[in-house]
Amino acid sequence: MNKYHQLTREERYCITGLQSAGLSQAAIARHMGRAASTISRELRRNRTTHDGRYRAEKAQKYASARRRRARRRSWYSALQWQTVEALLRKKWSPEQISAVLRQKAVCRMSHETIYRYILRDKREGGTLYKHMRIMTKVCRKRYAGKDSRGVLAGKRHISERGAAIEQRQQLGHWEGDTVIG
Repeated sequence: MNKYHQLTREERYCITGLQSAGLSQAAIARHMGRAASTISRELRRNRTTHDGRYRAEKAQKYASARRRRARRRSWYSALQWQTVEALLRKKWSPEQISAVLRQKAVCRMSHETIYRYILRDKREGGTLYKHMRIMTKVCRKRYAGKDSRGVLAGKRHISERGAAIEQRQQLGHWEGDTVIG
C-alpha cells in the first residue's frame, strides 16, 4: 500500500459524487484507489451536524480546522527553553538570544519564535513579558487591504505643483531654502 496522505478537496468532491450515485463505501474506495477504512473514517468524521449528510465543502472546512487545531510537538527541548527563559530574565532581547544561541550552536531559533513563546506564556498567566525591556504590540497580519506603510496621506506628486512655484519667485519655492548652510 502507498504511504498515507490526506484526502484532497477534489477527492472529497469525488466521494460526494460517488455517494450520490449510490455507490457503497467499499466501491468508492476501490474507484478512488483508497483503503475502505479511509473512506469510512472520512464519512464518519466529516458529516454535517444538522442533517448528518456528507458534503465535500463542509468536510474540507472541518478537516482544515482540525489540522489548524492539531497539537504539534515543540522543535525545541525543555532545556533549550530554560536557557531562553534564563536569558530573558537577564533582560536580554529575543534578537540577542537568537543570535547567541545560533553563535554557540545550541539551536537555531528565530526571535519571532521567542516573542511567540513570551506571548503564549503571558496568556497562560506567566511573567516572562515583565522581563522584557520593550514589549512591542502584537503584530497583525496584513492580508487584506492596500499597504500604506511609508505613504503620506494627501501628498501630491511633484508634477501637480502650481505654475507660480515653477517660477520660484517666493521664499520656500527653492529646495535649498530649508538647508542650513
